[in-house]
Amino acid sequence: MDRKELIKKFIDFFKSKGHREIQNSSLIPENDPTVLFTTAGMHPLVPYLLGQKHPQGKLLVNVQKCVRTDDIDEVGDETHHTFFEMMGDWSLGDYFKEGAITNSFEFLTKILKIPKEKISVTCFEGDKDAPRDDESAEIWKKLSINKIKFLPKKDNWWGPAGKTGPCGPDTEMFVNNVEIWNDVFMQYNKTEEGKFSPLAQKNVDTGMGVERTLAILNKLDDNYLTDCFLPIINSIEKESDKTYGKNEKDTKAMRIIADHIKASIFILGDGIVPGNKEQGYILRRLIRRAIRYAKDLGEKFSVEEVAKPVFEIYSDYEHLKKNKNKILDELKREEIKFLETLEKGMNIFEKLTKGKKEIDCKDAFLLYQSYGFPVEMIEEECKKRKIKFSIEKFEKECKVHQELSRTATAGKFKSGLADESLQTTKLHTASHLLLAALRIVLKDKEIIQKGSNITPERLRLDFNFPRKLTDEEIKKTEDLVNKQIQKSCEVIRQEMPIKEAKEKGARGSFDSKYGENVSVYTVEDFSKEICAGPHVKNTCELGHFKILKEESSSSGVRRIKAVVE
Repeated sequence: MDRKELIKKFIDFFKSKGHREIQNSSLIPENDPTVLFTTAGMHPLVPYLLGQKHPQGKLLVNVQKCVRTDDIDEVGDETHHTFFEMMGDWSLGDYFKEGAITNSFEFLTKILKIPKEKISVTCFEGDKDAPRDDESAEIWKKLSINKIKFLPKKDNWWGPAGKTGPCGPDTEMFVNNVEIWNDVFMQYNKTEEGKFSPLAQKNVDTGMGVERTLAILNKLDDNYLTDCFLPIINSIEKESDKTYGKNEKDTKAMRIIADHIKASIFILGDGIVPGNKEQGYILRRLIRRAIRYAKDLGEKFSVEEVAKPVFEIYSDYEHLKKNKNKILDELKREEIKFLETLEKGMNIFEKLTKGKKEIDCKDAFLLYQSYGFPVEMIEEECKKRKIKFSIEKFEKECKVHQELSRTATAGKFKSGLADESLQTTKLHTASHLLLAALRIVLKDKEIIQKGSNITPERLRLDFNFPRKLTDEEIKKTEDLVNKQIQKSCEVIRQEMPIKEAKEKGARGSFDSKYGENVSVYTVEDFSKEICAGPHVKNTCELGHFKILKEESSSSGVRRIKAVVE
């Protein structure tokens, strides 16, 4: 079975069960300041899992593109990926455990034709916070699945994403002891006091990874041999004159290149460019890591050629087709820039090791982190010069920095998924007013949101505009927003078909992600935006709006940071 066939079977099955297909969301979370990328199919649905009504109804299904960056250094084995696709279905207060488990069983056995004898499951064993999930186990037994294990919270419990919020037990499905699917039952809310109280709206959230499922169905031990990766691997073999699977070092390098180039293409496709902060930094790291390993495979290696099969594999993503040339140009530009950096790094290497018998582990880490030297390259150059290099000391230094990085990330994103605090809600509404004000002040109706990041401390809005704003334009924009706040305008939410929303003049910069029905937020005759929320009820709740900074984000895109006080 190939990728497109699997996805079609999944979507069609759940449509036959009354689910509505929702569009694939951007990799850049629109309403969530707490993570850099969309990390799971449920991520864009957090407001609806918390109780907001979804315009498409209570039963939903889709395949969502995702990026996870926690394990970049783990990529290189048979199963780790930075970019992946997650098939998911949701019940928002409709059916619960019996409906979810029955659907999962039917899809696995009737549609994917997996013999039930090969299926085993795990359920939550219970603890002081919640009882053992005997209900799920009994449903599985009725379906003649008897290989059931009860496991603790670390194995069979989801959430909350932050310190508080929706959470609950899950049941995981395995085929020949390899996990294939996970049904999460959000039935509790964890409070500030650490108590788990039952939720009024009980939700089902399921996740099935495309790459892993294809490997299982095609009896492969290596995800990189599925059609999600094989054309890229074949291209790498051609560029490098190396054979995949022949030796461990080259095979690992090929996997890293294939994964990182694919992830980079999707991130570039969603409007991010390489940089030194947040998503741009991750993108730069992925591209440069791929180039680093490509260099190990051969001097004539072309990253651009390796990238081309990605567009064929994922031909169902229209935005990749549309932006193909731009994406390839950006990859090439970053490759040229990085090769220049590597050259500078060689000069630094010469200075750091001149007259020395051993390279300091901190110096080695500097070459690795700042100049992109793979550890194998450091070892090779040291060997040439008969300089001692301790891989153990180097790895110890790496671990120190990884821990610092994780601590910083945990601090930055400690609020978990979808910070729904009052201050964040205020700033979200303020961003709508800001966008409308910019169109008026700059006399440009085509201005749209190109990116957004909102924390409880400030809002950040990226918008298309070709030049720096003048001080006068910034002041006029600020004043116009404050005028709407002082008028105490009601913020009205309406659900309507997307066609009607557009006819009424509603704006939305992510049209492709919306289904047939959308939520439209209107502030009098000033702002009308398609959005997933959250918002205040009246602009008078916002306080005073102040622009802190206006700067360039990327070519043709400006960035404003602002607060409400």
